Amino acid sequence: MEAVRTCVGCRARAPRSSLVRFVARDLVLILDETATLPGRGAWLHPSLDCFHTAIQRRAFGRALRVQGQLESTNAETKLNGRVSTMSDD
Repeated sequence: MEAVRTCVGCRARAPRSSLVRFVARDLVLILDETATLPGRGAWLHPSLDCFHTAIQRRAFGRALRVQGQLESTNAETKLNGRVSTMSDD
């Protein structure tokens, strides 16, 4: 049985394989493409809608237990590239 995680954007439960993991390093949000970086992780559907919802709700900060504003532009750019690649398949 595959592990189930909750998307921090839409709050829907989904299998781990259908979500992407984010971690925080020095107040910078990082897309953990291999899901192996150390530390707390926040899981999200690989969609910009869920990403923007999570940013608006400040869900990443709570899920990752980070105080302060997270820099998320690089993570959004990488997620956008990942979504574009997935839609090309």
